This record gives sequence, C-alpha cells and structure tokens, in this order.
Amino acid sequence: MAAKSKPDPYELDLGKTRANYAQLTPLTFLFRTAATYPKKTAAIHGRTTITYAAMASRVRRFASALVKRGVKKGDTVAILAPNIPAMLEAHYAVPLAGAILNPLNYRLDAATIAFILDHANAKVLLVDREFSATADAALRQCKAKPLVVDIDDPEYDGAGAKLGAVEYEDFLTQGEPDYPGRWPEDEWQAICLLYTSGTTGDPKGVVYHHRGAYLNALGNALAFGLRPESVYLWTLPMFHCSGWSYTWAATALGSTHICLRRVDPALIFPAIATHKVTHMCGAPIVLNLLAHAPTDVKRKLPHQVEVATGGAAPPSAIIASMEELGFRVTHLYGLTESYGPATICEWQPGWAELPLDQRARLISRQGVRYITADDLTVRDADTGEEVPSDGKTLGEICLRGNTIMKGYLKNPKATRKAFRGGWFWTGDLAVRHPDGYVEVKDRSKDIIISGGENISSLEVEEALYKHPAIMEAAVVAKPDAKWGETPCAFVTLKPGVSPVAAKEISDWLRGRIAGYKVPRFVVFGPLPKTSTGKIQKFTLRERAKDIK
Repeated sequence: MAAKSKPDPYELDLGKTRANYAQLTPLTFLFRTAATYPKKTAAIHGRTTITYAAMASRVRRFASALVKRGVKKGDTVAILAPNIPAMLEAHYAVPLAGAILNPLNYRLDAATIAFILDHANAKVLLVDREFSATADAALRQCKAKPLVVDIDDPEYDGAGAKLGAVEYEDFLTQGEPDYPGRWPEDEWQAICLLYTSGTTGDPKGVVYHHRGAYLNALGNALAFGLRPESVYLWTLPMFHCSGWSYTWAATALGSTHICLRRVDPALIFPAIATHKVTHMCGAPIVLNLLAHAPTDVKRKLPHQVEVATGGAAPPSAIIASMEELGFRVTHLYGLTESYGPATICEWQPGWAELPLDQRARLISRQGVRYITADDLTVRDADTGEEVPSDGKTLGEICLRGNTIMKGYLKNPKATRKAFRGGWFWTGDLAVRHPDGYVEVKDRSKDIIISGGENISSLEVEEALYKHPAIMEAAVVAKPDAKWGETPCAFVTLKPGVSPVAAKEISDWLRGRIAGYKVPRFVVFGPLPKTSTGKIQKFTLRERAKDIK
C-alpha cells in the first residue's frame, strides 16, 4: 500500500481569499488614478479638458447607462469613432458593464463593418457623426439591430446625420455616477474584440482578456518610461489593438491623454509644443509623414519626444530625420493577437555614440521580449525546431504568454492553426542575432525566392529609402520564367523632386545590395494601403504580374 502523502504546508489553510487575491483587470487603473490624482488632467481634446475624477464619474455613468438599456454580461458594444474622449472612456465603461468592447476601424467599408457587427452580435453601436454615412450603410446591410448612440464631438465641424435616438452626452446623464460596476469574476473573461484588417477573406475577431490587457498595459508603461508627468499624444488609432494597450497604460501612471481626431503633421507639431507632449506612438507611415512634412509645418521640437513605432522597421533615413527634429525612436514589434507590442529593441549602452547608419541598423531590429511576455523564439515552420542565433537562418517568430489573445472568435480552425505546439505562430520570418535580438526579414508570404535564393523585401526597401528622391517604397515578387520570382519595386517620390528614371534607381542600388536583389522593374506612383495604413503588398503582387 502506497504511503499517504503529507499535506503541503504551503497550501494547508493558505488558500485564496478576497484579502489576498484579486482578478487582474485594467479597470483598476482608472479608479486608482482618480483617487490619487482627482484634479489632474486626464484628457485634453481641443477646448475640452477632463480631470481624472470627472473621467471616473463619466465612465461609471456610461457603464450604468448601458446596463439600464439592457446590456448584459458578455454582450458586445461596438464603437466607430476617432481618438476622442468617448473612445477612451469606452475602454473602461464597456468592460465595467460586464460587456466586451469592439472598437471599429473607421477606415473600413460599410460591407466589412456590417460583417463585424453581425459576427460580433453587437448590442450597441456608438457612432461619431463623421462616420454616420458608413455606419448607416452598414446597418442597412447587417442583420444585427444594435441600439445606436450618436457621438456629437464638439471638435468636429463637418456634416453627418444622426442615426440614433440619443446622443452620447445625453446618454451619460441616464447613468448613475456611483454605479459600482460588474467586475470580472475571472480575469480570463473577455474585455475587447479587435478585428484583423486581413488582406484576403473576412477579418478575424481577436479576443482579449482582462489579464492580458492589465499585463500588457503595465509592460508598455515600463518599456516606454511613462510617469505621472508624462503627456501622451494619440497619433496611434485607439481602434488598433486598443491603442497598443496605451488606453490603459497611460491612465495607470496618471499620465495625460491628448486626443487627436486626425493624424496630420499640421496638428501634431503644434500639439507637441502646446501640451509639452513627451510620448507618442505610430506606425512607420506616421514617422514618414512627420519626416516629410512641408517646411512651413515641420519644426524642430523644443524638447525630446519619445516615439515608439512598430510594424516594418523604419528606414534609417527616416530615423535620422526624426532624430534631427528631436524625436527618440524606439522600435517595437507585435500583432493584434499580442495586444500590440510583444518585443522591444532595448537600447544598449554605447548605441547613442555610434554612427547613424550603424545605430539605425541596431535600433530597427525587433529586439527582445517584453518584460510581461513569457517567451519569444524563432522556429523552423516545417520542423518546429528553434533556429540557431547566427543572424542568418530564417525562421518564424513564435510567442507565448499571458499577453497573447484567447483566440479567434467563432473560428476554432484558425485558433488551432495559430497555437500549434504550444506557441503562437506569427507568420513573420526573422533571424536571431548572436546577442539574442530578433530581426524580422519578411512576412512569410512576402519573401522573394529568386533562383533558389531568398530575398528579403525589407532589405531591398531599406536600400530604396536611402535614395534622396524616394519617400515610400515597397518590393514584391514578380513571376519570372527563368528565376521563378524576381524583385519588383513600387516607389513614391518625394513632393517637388525631379523625375527619376527606373534605370537610375536600379543603377543606384548596385553596389549597395547584392546584384541578384536589385529589382529588374521599378514602378512609380502612389502605393495602395490598407485601412490601418499598411502597404497592400497583395495588390502590388497582382499588379506586378502584368508588368512587361
């Protein structure tokens, strides 16, 4: 007979109680900050200033009003709005009502929004008046019949019909300012539903949980050095990965949110100077806009501004321009499925003293895992084995940890595929350098295989961006009878520059990159972009097929 195991003294009568255990949720950030800094400015939007005490009261009213209108635990509440206070408040009020927030990309077409409203079974839809026409068309196409709440933002002076029976500010008055809220009973409970922009097929609904939102927000605050005196400018859309979790991160530290309806250099530069902005985030396209802003708009900053960027690495020429203006660029990497940033290119001692080209190469890498991420690896997609840290061997970036999505809503097949072997497979091809830093070389579908050689489109694009006449560049595979595939470049020239011949571009690249990587075709013109500002390489690949 087996001996009886002794009770573990570290478990005996030492269980979880309300005194020593609480579900992790970013909702706590707002109410802690409101209690600590009640009179501190939480948000500035044009002529409107909201204190943290007022924001907490508005959020409670908002949540209470939703419940009074029949919103139940687990219901979906969608919002179609730019970076305005209502969007920020929704990130707290909707989960406080026990519901799931679905921030909609306002650049999407009506048919896609209709699909999302049906797929998410939205019970409420808040609509900024600027996007009422798109929302109206979507509502006519979808089966869902959500309660519509209009948002009449005082900073918007354009046209737009009212769709709902109630306006946002009036809606808030229907709620109770001391509403206690429906707090999550389990931190695994869903908090947000974000849809991928998807280049083909229907978008997938990425489900976030309270635990992941809480941890990634704190990871962002630590990584970006947020403080109570920080001033965060909203140039990254709040609809995108819940603003990379900065909707919660800036609030957690008691920082001030500067709301901005449009990403426009003519608005950004004055906002930085007026509000003494210290931090902002944006895709490389935002950095490109600022670096190439008209001379009457662009100005050297009165103080250093920390700017975090993600996605494809910003070209070194853009990094140089941003540094000259007074920005300090930090490169992050992540996906919608990882709540935004999952890795950071941590600055190392001595990097600041390096020549620009060498420093740009180092800081443009995707880097190391976030402090709140569990693990990061680069693995062979076929064997599942980790690739060597030689800076050469390609593999797929894999992530795991508390800051990875629950999965794709109503799509178990896609969820299983994404979570193979206990990892989240990102679809991004990368190498791992001897110092452990990861560098993305391409999306798996964007790598160009020419005569059996792998060509990184990002490497060729980096070289193109160094040409003095080029503002934007994208490189894709073009079918080739001899080589299988050959690089094809699409470029947009800087405003006001003299025309450049395709041969001149190709000749300029020779000597800067290997000859077989030089595009045989160079096409000039504006580049097609997705609703989140990413270049539509799938569209360019189709165009490339027809180029003779």
